[in-house]
Amino acid sequence: MFYKKLGFPEEGELVLCTIKKILPNSVFADLDEYQNKEGMIHLSEISAGRIRNIRDYVKENKKIICKVLRTNKERGYIDLSLRRVSLSMRKKKNTECKQEQKAEKILETVAKKLKTDLKDIYQRAGNRIIKEYDLIYPCFQEVSKKGEDVLKEIEIPNDISKVLAEVIKEKIKPTKFKISSTLTLRSYKSDGIEIIKQALLKVKSSKYKIDIVYIGAPNYKITITGQDYKELEKVMKETTDLIINTIEANEGEGIIA
Repeated sequence: MFYKKLGFPEEGELVLCTIKKILPNSVFADLDEYQNKEGMIHLSEISAGRIRNIRDYVKENKKIICKVLRTNKERGYIDLSLRRVSLSMRKKKNTECKQEQKAEKILETVAKKLKTDLKDIYQRAGNRIIKEYDLIYPCFQEVSKKGEDVLKEIEIPNDISKVLAEVIKEKIKPTKFKISSTLTLRSYKSDGIEIIKQALLKVKSSKYKIDIVYIGAPNYKITITGQDYKELEKVMKETTDLIINTIEANEGEGIIA
């Protein structure tokens, strides 16, 4: 990664490290995301239980995810732990690192298109994005959903924002969510089938894709697809309420199965 954080990591923070030196009772590793920072992992923080051979757990130049235990800024010490990082924590941090690498590749592409270098793009745009979002990729995800206006709001220069938004649109597709609900609908009138049909036809949305599938009397499955999960939940409630209220207004009944 071109970009390196200044200063020290926070206690409890997860950091990507590269093992540089292995001693009988400790391991020294570079903090890849920080500028000129090295941490130490004591033998007791390598793995739970007794360790017969430290090299069974770590190897030089291997990338690992560690948790910051303590920092001493005056002496420049950073104590790390490998054993206190759970599998889920490791997966989450690895995903974050891969996303940031992808984001930096996008910045490299923008630099080439604008005939400049990555350092210049960071100075004029990348550092400002990090200041606002802490990381670059979350900003790019917002841009993929909402467009160039996201970059303009944080005052990214126009020449960069236009090209950057185009590259993001090409490289990052908005995350889509899908939620489903099953309704049980009954009508006791002679034209009950038509009443249910008309109730279902009332469901419309210009923003979200809504699919209604008949899965066997008296059940219907509703599926809504979109980019905002919380908004999808709201739309699902509005949709099911509309259908049920329409059925009940015509002397029928509807419930969420």
